[in-house]
Parts: sequence; structure tokens; C-alpha cells
Amino acid sequence: MNEKVVIITGALGALGKVVVEEALARGARVAAVDHAPSSLSPTSSRIELGGVDLTDTAQAKKAIDAAVAHFGRLDALINIAGGFAFETVADGGPGTWQRMYALNVATALNASRAAIPHLLASGAARIINIGALGALQAGAGMGAYAASKSGVHRLTEALAAEHKGKITVNAVLPSIIDTPANRTSMPKADFSKWVAPKELADVILFLASDAASAVTGALLPVNGRV
Repeated sequence: MNEKVVIITGALGALGKVVVEEALARGARVAAVDHAPSSLSPTSSRIELGGVDLTDTAQAKKAIDAAVAHFGRLDALINIAGGFAFETVADGGPGTWQRMYALNVATALNASRAAIPHLLASGAARIINIGALGALQAGAGMGAYAASKSGVHRLTEALAAEHKGKITVNAVLPSIIDTPANRTSMPKADFSKWVAPKELADVILFLASDAASAVTGALLPVNGRV
């Protein structure tokens, strides 16, 4: 990852923070994009772009262009921004389905479309999306979330086919990630079986590396120790 320029969305969340730190530790230069505000001053290796609504195409383009202007190029886009909702079909409403699409599909779509012109100039470009193992077979209460993550899977495959030989596009499909929010919502679970953010970051950054040049269109399950 030495000197590669990487944009990471959802970069101030539980997983995003770990991926940012791991990328920096491997020598990458990182643009951290998030909806949350940021007051961190730019450096030669890191810039934070806070207050960005990636569901808005104009804001997504502005953030991507600002990152490229800061570093001079773009080698990889890691789409971590997203959301989760647990709601049965009978008890829920269309708003949840629309929100899940916006947070999970539209954010990845808008960031990818804005990044592609810059990535095509890289010569070794990468896009990595975050899907979900639970989207392969949805359980009760998972309809809206699983449907949106299935959309991420299909977006990944379509982008990989459209840019084969120019940009590799892959997705990781984690099961439950060991985050504070998940521990709070499932206090009786066996956390040791969940996917640690560092483990997931290792897979993501492998896909962003030169070593993964032959991997594209893949949906890679990361299911912990279940």
C-alpha cells in the first residue's frame, strides 16, 4: 500500500476507523470521508472530509474531487458507509426500505461513479464494497437491510464487468462485526465468534493491494468463527 491514495467512506465509524489506521500503517495516503463532522487538519498522508452526505450525488462528487485535488490522484475506493435496520415486513413501512437503499446502495453508487474517472488514470485501481453475509439468505426482520446489501452485491458484479482490465471491483460479506453497537444490541451473544474489525480490515486492504490484481467481481464471505 506504500504511497497508494485511498478514499475510505464511513471512515469515522467503528470499522472505518480501523481500516483508516491500518491503511496508514501500511504506507497509504488516506482521504477519510464521513457524514459526521471532522476538525482534523490535513496532512501529507491524511485528510478528513466530514459532513458529507453520500446519498447526494453532488456532495459525493465534491468530496471525491477534493480528495483527489489534495493528493493528486486516486488508486482505491473503499465504500464502508452504510446503515442497518431490523424490522419485519409486516410491522415496518416503505421508509425503512428507502432508507436502507439510500445508506447502503446509493452511497456506494454515488462514490463509485464520482471516483471512476480518477481511478481509470491509476493503472492499478481498486473498488471494495461492504456487502453482508446475511444478504445471501435473509432472516426474519432482515428484509430491508438484506435487500439493500443484495443491491451492493449486484452493483459490485456490474462494476467489475464494466471495468474489467481497468479497475478491480470486489465486495467483502461479513457476518456480525464485533463493534460496540452490536455488543450493546446483542449482550448475550458470544462475541468471540464475531468478525473483529482488524480481521475485516486485513481482507479489505488485501483487495486494495497489488497482490489482488487478479481478483475482481468476487463476493468474499468473512464469517468469523461461527
